Amino acid sequence: MLQEERQSLILNEINLRNKVHTADLCSLFDVSLDTIRRDLTELEKNGKIIKVHGGALSKSFHQPFQPPAVYAQEKKKIIAKKALNLIQDGMFILTGGGTIMLELARMIPENLKGTFFTVSPLVALEVAQRSSVDVILLAGQLSPNSYICTGASVVSQLAEIKVDLCFLGSNGLSVDEGLTDYDWDVVQTKKALIKSSKKTALLSITEKLDCSHKLQVCNINSLDYLFTESDPNHEKLKKYAKEVKVV
Repeated sequence: MLQEERQSLILNEINLRNKVHTADLCSLFDVSLDTIRRDLTELEKNGKIIKVHGGALSKSFHQPFQPPAVYAQEKKKIIAKKALNLIQDGMFILTGGGTIMLELARMIPENLKGTFFTVSPLVALEVAQRSSVDVILLAGQLSPNSYICTGASVVSQLAEIKVDLCFLGSNGLSVDEGLTDYDWDVVQTKKALIKSSKKTALLSITEKLDCSHKLQVCNINSLDYLFTESDPNHEKLKKYAKEVKVV
């Protein structure tokens, strides 16, 4: 059977059943696991399916809310790929929300072992479907602007855990003002996220640097890493490199 023919039949099977397992596809088409994985990877790359841990979903079955167009998506993918290098087996990871965090969630290795805590329902869904790590959603009031869970219940839950590493997105960062935001509840949640973590990595497109909002989350020296899409030696990053590890 030609590859194109097999992929067409796989797509029909996925759309018919909404979700399929790789092992079942191997048996159905009498091919190896590696062959099916390559087929699923190519189908996902072409935007036809959603590849998940152990199989695939029909796009009509699972389509979590996303803006119709993600701003600077390619830059955010570069940042996520860089940040992925910090994650090791057995880690306890904590994440905020946002489009960069979704890109990171989609890159989590399938066989990674560890625990992911997150305040983002969308990140929780992506990680749970793509990886074998344990996923714990810290639930509270859902912010209509950032789509993360906020409020006293989330802050209380965060006070009870201590993780190895926290990934945060940014709405504004400057050397003088530190990490800032414009939403009071989001700021309180981000403060609690940082407090619950041994190390904190901020993921931000370079465009958001030298920008500040009215409410401060933390000083820049409370961050351990700064990931951007730019080369670490970029002129704009030199002053930040004096305060935080720039990657």
